[in-house]
Amino acid sequence: MKKLMSIIVSILFALSMTGLAFAQAPPPKAAEPVKADEKKAPEKKKKVKKAKKAKKEKKAEKKAEEPAKVEKK
Repeated sequence: MKKLMSIIVSILFALSMTGLAFAQAPPPKAAEPVKADEKKAPEKKKKVKKAKKAKKEKKAEKKAEEPAKVEKK
């Protein structure tokens, strides 16, 4: 009976010590966000810039055509 109690006490002691060790350990650092998302963002910006440039060019062409139409009248 004494042997059984000593085994149980030693197991409980070992489990309590491991619990304390895990409680004192610093938490693991959070993983950094994936950089693939950052690479996609500039591509979108490039597309937006190209679209804006195209719109500006169309407006400039329309403005250039308007005076020509006025002169024809």
